[in-house]
Amino acid sequence: MITRQRLAAGICALLATLTAGVAFPAGAVADETDSAASPKVELVLDVSGSMSAKDMDGGSRMAAAKQAFNEVLDATPEEVQLGIRTLGANYHGNDRKTGCKDTAQLYPVGTLNRTEAKTAVATLQPTGWTPIGPALLKAADDLNGGDGSRRIVLISDGEDTCQPLDPCEVAREIAAKGIGLTIDTLGLVPDAKTRDQLSCIADATGGTYTSVQHKEELSDRVGQLVDRAADPVVTPVATEGTAQCTSAPTLKSGLYTDREEFGKQRFYRVDVNPGQELRASVSVGADREVNSDYGVLLRAVTVHGREIVRGEGTGNGRTDVISTGLRYPKAESDDDNAPAETVCLQVTNSFSAASGVKTTPGLPLELTVDVVDGPSKASDVASFGLGRGWWLLGALVLTGFVAGLLWGWLSRWRLAVWRTN
Repeated sequence: MITRQRLAAGICALLATLTAGVAFPAGAVADETDSAASPKVELVLDVSGSMSAKDMDGGSRMAAAKQAFNEVLDATPEEVQLGIRTLGANYHGNDRKTGCKDTAQLYPVGTLNRTEAKTAVATLQPTGWTPIGPALLKAADDLNGGDGSRRIVLISDGEDTCQPLDPCEVAREIAAKGIGLTIDTLGLVPDAKTRDQLSCIADATGGTYTSVQHKEELSDRVGQLVDRAADPVVTPVATEGTAQCTSAPTLKSGLYTDREEFGKQRFYRVDVNPGQELRASVSVGADREVNSDYGVLLRAVTVHGREIVRGEGTGNGRTDVISTGLRYPKAESDDDNAPAETVCLQVTNSFSAASGVKTTPGLPLELTVDVVDGPSKASDVASFGLGRGWWLLGALVLTGFVAGLLWGWLSRWRLAVWRTN
């Protein structure tokens, strides 16, 4: 009896210790780790006087921005720490020196309280100047700390009015710090000068520029960029493809970035051993205004130019990135010393630049290369897209056959009973 009591007391003490450990220390460590690695995004909104222009689907640019922010705040992933900074929102006067200091954090970067953030956005009214450079510097400071990805999303409808602090130079300065911060820019009904400046800011940090003409486009694009911040961060390796396969760089498995001129092609080489499978995909981004109807072609060819397999994708102007991919399994060989096959990956695009748009530098390109062990058994090979699902298809066919026989027998039996009665 005494032994049982001691055993019960020991078990209770152990459970209490484990419960306390789980409830307090482990939780605290987890919170600190999650906070340190959480992706951070700051939305930087131009609230200058020009935002009152009513050319966004019959409403003002400011109204379109508020609607987009409300939709994005509702859809922001829980793991993303989000903040909002404004520029030109508070100073009503004509003093340029004072107006160029007009940037403030409307909502601090951190765990999102959707109601508070929406309430803050609702108070905004188009007011003052356009100090883009100072706002970017402050936004970079807002995002300091932590190991997660950091992204600034700048929405503006005009050029910076606070020169000589060039916002392009500010973006280059931020990139030179090596803090892994990306700036994406969106131009609301932009003119050529605004487009050039916002494109320059985005290019300096590896971000994207998007021209926006409609409310739905603004909501969709801002939502995409906030969601992208929550994706795992993989740093691509810069490479430089060539116009011919013979001089192309040889790539291993990994993620690569390059730039490709309008309507041109790039070649890369990959070595594939017998029994391996090459998987490749490519994405080409329209980081400036382009004509509608374009495409991207990814081909795997031999060194002599014979096509092995291809993948292609097309767009109609509604997306700023277009992707395609391919797979090529190399058959096994009985010769243990069989050499690897050099496969040439050819990337071709049919983008064309809109009138007045610079064609240099080329379009940003991301290439994913993965060389893996090929299937070792016949049952592993995908047949008609089913792979190991053949057994399930067979079971369904057999079940259907048996069910048909049973239904037919019941129908004949019911008919016989009806005739007898």
